[in-house]
Amino acid sequence: AAALSGAMAAEGPRSLFALSAAAVSRSMGALERDVWALPGHLLRGLLPLLTVFRLERAEGAARRAGLSTQPIWRKLWDDVMKTRPPNSESITCWRKKFLETFFSNVLHGVLDVSSDWRLNDHHFSPLLHSSPHVSQLTLCNMLQGAVELTAEHNQKVLENLAGSLRILKFQHLLSSDQSIRRSLVLLLHRLIHHGSVSQVSMYSWPVPDTVLLVLILSMSAGFWRSGNALVYHSSPCSLCREEGKAQSQESAQEQAERGRYDEREWSDGENQKGSPRAPEEADAEVNGYGADACLNSVLSRPRSPPLQNQVCEEASSEVPCDDTSIQGGSSPRRISDQLSCHPILRKTRRRLKSAVGKKRRCLRRSRGPYADPEDLYDFVFTVAREDNSGLLDKKSATEGENAENWSTSSPGSPCTGHAGCRKRGGSAGIFSLKAAHRFRSVSTLELFSIPLTGETCRTLSNLLSSWVSLENLVLSYNGLGADIFCILSGLRALSRHSDCHLRVVRVSDVFSHMPCMELVRCILSAFPQLHTLSVSFDLKNQLEGNRPEGNPSCSEVEIPESCLEQLEIRFPREPLHTAFLLPVLKASKSLQQLSLDSATLPCSQELGLLLEVLKECNPNLKKLSFHDVNLAEHQKEVLLLLQDPVLQEITFSFCRLFESSTAEFLSEIINTVKRNSSLKSLKLPGNRLGNHRLVALADIFSEDSSSSLCQLDVSSNCIKPDGLLEFTKKLEGHIQQRGGQIQFTHLRLFQNWLDQDAETAQEALRRLKAVCSVVNDSWDSSQAFADYISVM
Repeated sequence: AAALSGAMAAEGPRSLFALSAAAVSRSMGALERDVWALPGHLLRGLLPLLTVFRLERAEGAARRAGLSTQPIWRKLWDDVMKTRPPNSESITCWRKKFLETFFSNVLHGVLDVSSDWRLNDHHFSPLLHSSPHVSQLTLCNMLQGAVELTAEHNQKVLENLAGSLRILKFQHLLSSDQSIRRSLVLLLHRLIHHGSVSQVSMYSWPVPDTVLLVLILSMSAGFWRSGNALVYHSSPCSLCREEGKAQSQESAQEQAERGRYDEREWSDGENQKGSPRAPEEADAEVNGYGADACLNSVLSRPRSPPLQNQVCEEASSEVPCDDTSIQGGSSPRRISDQLSCHPILRKTRRRLKSAVGKKRRCLRRSRGPYADPEDLYDFVFTVAREDNSGLLDKKSATEGENAENWSTSSPGSPCTGHAGCRKRGGSAGIFSLKAAHRFRSVSTLELFSIPLTGETCRTLSNLLSSWVSLENLVLSYNGLGADIFCILSGLRALSRHSDCHLRVVRVSDVFSHMPCMELVRCILSAFPQLHTLSVSFDLKNQLEGNRPEGNPSCSEVEIPESCLEQLEIRFPREPLHTAFLLPVLKASKSLQQLSLDSATLPCSQELGLLLEVLKECNPNLKKLSFHDVNLAEHQKEVLLLLQDPVLQEITFSFCRLFESSTAEFLSEIINTVKRNSSLKSLKLPGNRLGNHRLVALADIFSEDSSSSLCQLDVSSNCIKPDGLLEFTKKLEGHIQQRGGQIQFTHLRLFQNWLDQDAETAQEALRRLKAVCSVVNDSWDSSQAFADYISVM
C-alpha cells in the first residue's frame, strides 16, 4: 500500500476517482467480490491500480464488462521486464507472455519481486500463481531450476506445470552431480511421462555430459525404470502406483475372462488341435503379467491421446520388442491380444517373461524394495554387464543366427549402417532398454549445436528405432560425420512400424559425409509419409564416399510416391545434378515448397530440366526459393518462373541476377510481374539492385498493372536514402493514379545504406509507412565494402 501511495504521489495531484480507486485497490481482500460487480467504466479505471495477483483474478470480470486487460499487461511488461520481447508484433496475449516470462525469471533468480509494488502481495506466490500460464520453459546451466521445481514446497507448482507445459528446453548445460540428476529424473518423469510436454529441445552444449544427455534423451523417448523405482520425497511415484493398481485390476479381470474362455476351448479340444499353445500356458502368461503389473507400471496418463504400440515383427539383438510399451500415452493393448495377432511370438514371449522375472528377482535382492534412482550411470550404461547374460542374447541364440542387429535395415534397404557402427565401437556403452519400461513420450525432439559421439549416436539410433510417437526430429550441427549412417539405421528401423508418426525431419551440419541428394533419397525412401524434409550442409567432407561397410549408395533406390509438402536442400557447394533431384520431385506430387541453397549448376540445361519437371509433376508448388545460386546466365529461366501462374512466392536471394544483364532484362522482369496476378511475394535480397533498379521496381504497381504483389524484399541491395525516397515518391504517384487501391502491404529493407543520410532516410521511411508495413534495421554501412567483397 505504501508503495502504491508513493507511486501515485510521484505522479502529482489525483482526481477524486483516482484517490477512491487507490483506496479500493488497497482493500481488495475485503472488497473483491463487490469490485468485480462494478460497471465497466468504473472497473476500467481500477484495473491499472491492482497488483498482479488481483489483476489476474480480474480477468473474468473484465471480460464480462467488455474490457481488455492487454494494455495493462503490456505496460507491466515494459515496467518490470524493461526489454522488448522478440517478435512483439506477433504476441496475441500479453497476460500469458508476462506471466510465463515472470515465472522463468523468478525461477532462475533474475527478477526480484520486491522491485515493483504490483508484484508485492502477501497472497501472491510467484511460482504457484504464474505456473498455470507456462507453456514453454528453459532450464540452463547447473539445472538449478529442476532442483527448485522438485522441492517439496513446490509440489503444487509441478502439478500445474504437468498440465500446462508443452515445450521443455535445455540450454548451456553443465555437468551435474547425482542429486541434481535425481531432481531432473523426477522432473522429466512428472512433466513427460505423467504430463503434457510434447517437445524437448536442447541447445548449445559444446562438451555434453554423456550420462546427462542420454538420460534426457531416454526419458524423452518414454524409457525409464519401473515408476515404483522413482522415489519422490521418500515415497514411490503416486501416479505410477495408481495406474499400477488400475492395470492390476484390469489384468485380473482379463485373467478371469480368459480362464472362462480357455475352459470352453478346452472342452472342445478336437477343434483346437492347431492351437499354438495350451490353455494352462495362456493362464501362466496372464498370471505372470498380472503379478508384475503393480511393480512395473507402463501405463501413461489416460488423458493423453491414444497411440498403440506395434509389436515388432523383426526381433533385434539390442532393442527389445517391448510388447507392453506405450507411445504417446495410451491404454495398453493386452498382451494376449497382441500375441493373438502374432502367434509366432507367443513362445518367445514366455521365454522373455521368464528371463525378466529372474532379472527382477535379482534386482529386488540387491537393491531392496525400490531401485536406487541415483544409480543413473548403471541405467544408462549397462550393456557391457548384460551382454553375456542378457535375455536378448539368449533370445537371439534360441531363435537362430539370422536375427538382425538393432541397426540393420531390411533387405534391400538403402541404409545398412550396422557394420560401420560396430566398427566404431561395438556395443560398449550403447543404451540398454532391457530393464527399462515405457511411459508417455514426446513428439518433437530438437538437438542444436550438441556434438554427438559415436556412443551417443548409437544410443539415439537405438531410441529412434521404436519411437513411434515422434513426429518432428531436428538434428542441427551435431558433428555426426560417419555416424549419420547410424542415425539412418535407427530411422530405418522406425519406418517399419506401421504406427510411426514421423512427419518432419531436419538435418544440418558443417560437413556432409554423403551427398545431399543421396541423404534425401535415403530418408524419403524409408519415410514416404514425411511432410517436411530439410537437409543442409556447409562444406563437403573430403572423405565423402568412404562409407562404412554395409552402407550401399541410395542413388539407385526407387523412391515411392511420397506425401512431401516441403523440401529444403542446402548443398555444400555441390553441383546440382538433376538426374538425382528429378526422381524426388516426380515422386512428390503434393510438394508445395521447394528451397535450393548454395548449389552450382554444371550446365545451362540443368535449370531448364528442373523447371520442366516442376511444371509437369508439381502442380501444387506455391513457394520456390533459390539462395546463393548463380543465375546470371539463366535470364530466360528466371522470366519463366516469374510468369508461372501457380507460384505465389518466389525468392532469388544472392543469385547475381543483374551481374551480366542489360537494362532490358530489368524491364522484362517488371512487365512479367505486372502481368502475373497469382504472385504474392517477390524476394530479391542480395542482388545489387542499387538505387536506379529499386526506383524502376515501383512500376510494378502502376495503373496498368494487374499484379497482386503484397510483399517485396529488397534487403542487402546497396540502396541509399535518396534512392529510397525517389522510390517512395514514385510509389505514391502510382497509388494516387489507382485511386488508393493497392495490395502492397510489406517492404523489407534490411542491411541497406540508409545511415548515410539519416534525415532523408527518415523522411522516406515515414512516407513509406503510410503506404505499407516497413521492416528495416539500423545497419552499419561501413561494413558494406567487406560484405561486397565477400560475395564477389
